[in-house]
Amino acid sequence: MSRRRNSEPLKPIARAPLSLRLWPRSLTFRVIAFSTVWAILTLVVIFTLITTLYRQASERGFDSLLSAHLFNLIGSVGISDTGALIGAPDLGDLRFSEPKSGWYWSVEPASEGVHGDLHSSSMTSKIPSPSVAEVPFNASFQRSYSAEGIDGEQLEVFESEFVLDAKNRAARFRVMGNQSELEQEIVTFQRRLLTYLSLFGVGMIAINAIAILLGLQPLRRVRNALAMVREGTAQRLDGRFPAEIEPLANETNALIENNKRIVERSRTQVGNLAHSLKTPLAVLLNEGRALGGAKGQLIAEQAASMQKQVDHYLQRARVAAQRDSVVYRTPVAPLVQRMVRVLQKLNPQTSLSLSLPATEIVFAGEREDLEELLGNLLENAMKWAKSAVSVTVAPGKDDNLFEISIDDDGPGIPEDKARDALKRGRRLDETKPGTGLGLAIVADLVNEYGGILALERSGLGGLKAVVRLRSLQ
Repeated sequence: MSRRRNSEPLKPIARAPLSLRLWPRSLTFRVIAFSTVWAILTLVVIFTLITTLYRQASERGFDSLLSAHLFNLIGSVGISDTGALIGAPDLGDLRFSEPKSGWYWSVEPASEGVHGDLHSSSMTSKIPSPSVAEVPFNASFQRSYSAEGIDGEQLEVFESEFVLDAKNRAARFRVMGNQSELEQEIVTFQRRLLTYLSLFGVGMIAINAIAILLGLQPLRRVRNALAMVREGTAQRLDGRFPAEIEPLANETNALIENNKRIVERSRTQVGNLAHSLKTPLAVLLNEGRALGGAKGQLIAEQAASMQKQVDHYLQRARVAAQRDSVVYRTPVAPLVQRMVRVLQKLNPQTSLSLSLPATEIVFAGEREDLEELLGNLLENAMKWAKSAVSVTVAPGKDDNLFEISIDDDGPGIPEDKARDALKRGRRLDETKPGTGLGLAIVADLVNEYGGILALERSGLGGLKAVVRLRSLQ
């Protein structure tokens, strides 16, 4: 059975798609980005639709204008008995009188017996027309085409052949409009529309972003309230929240209250256990001292060791009960200064220096735990130091951490034995007094608070104990 299980291939760990992992986790960014993209797409569609409709309307109006001018021209021209084209057309547009304006008209013979030609004063040179084979007439003897104007402009030409009298004598009528001018008007309209839509789009995106930020403001209030609970400055989430967020706040408050009850129950159990063990251990200590001799001394030492270990485990249980539930605030500098002063008085023969940072550091834990941690490290340093101990408190590289370093000029601990020094009850030198619990207690406390303990070679020549713990901003 075990052989078959071992032969089964390992299943790969499911991972989120790359697109999801690269997508920013900020809800604000996602909503604003989505609404911005949607606004841009909407404005692009609106711009395209309006410009298309405007172009179609402009081209229809342009064609209608040319067609009206063409019929006006036909009605203004006649033929004499000798076959000469006669008439003085007035199409009511000054552009037909401006040279090279791009607006022209002309009347040319289209059958035998017709001679002469008429044209607008703006038409300073002849504009060729394509052959009938290239652009044929429709059933109404009309056709339209594009041509190049006198000044290189693009023209739209409406042309028709019309019989002028009963002898079937016909003439060819042409009206030409400046299509380049029309295109320029359309481009100008597009630019103005793009400017207005861009301004409208920027304003819409800004208003939308402001609305989203204001809409998500309650979530920031919840986050700030949770931060205050984590830092110990508040006991619950207070304030009025929108209907969508109020259930979340209520559930969070219920969780905080439940954690408080768990902590209080754990503290009560720890206190009961401490009181139940206090009397038996005191009896053993007294009996050992009363008995005297080697056996009595052994009993008293073992009872004292049991008492210290019980205190240690009770302390550890208390820390574990409070961890990740209620966060305490302990200013580091005053506590370290007080402990250094006490140890300096108890050990006047040892030089004890202290270095503190300019900024205030607050330990995210109880004062008693930090006192026990520092007390064990300082006691160990003073016990092994020859003449000097240095204590340094500094902010860590991470904003949520701070660092305490304790250096001594003692013999130090070899690297291969540093791990053994952290084991409970392990003493590297039996000639020195102690129970071998100091560094083990420190290691357990640091571990319970999620910190780091490192034993290194000190610049003073002895041991350097470095503790990194979580701080509050």
